[in-house]
Amino acid sequence: MTKRGQHVVPKGDKWSVRKAGASRASGVFATQEEAITRARDLARTEKTELFIHGRDGRIRERNSYGDDPHPPKG
Repeated sequence: MTKRGQHVVPKGDKWSVRKAGASRASGVFATQEEAITRARDLARTEKTELFIHGRDGRIRERNSYGDDPHPPKG
């Protein structure tokens, strides 16, 4: 996990929320949805990104809650 922000990653049959570079998880949850809710709250508070990993460990979704350098027009 090298990307800055909060990561939702599999941990056995559960899901953990881990800040990039942290050695310990900030929380372990029974479902991925519970972990995503917690990680989203942390990412919004810290104005960072949220990375959601699948069971295979690969990033399947990402959301930014920070000050984007190039926000989309529209």
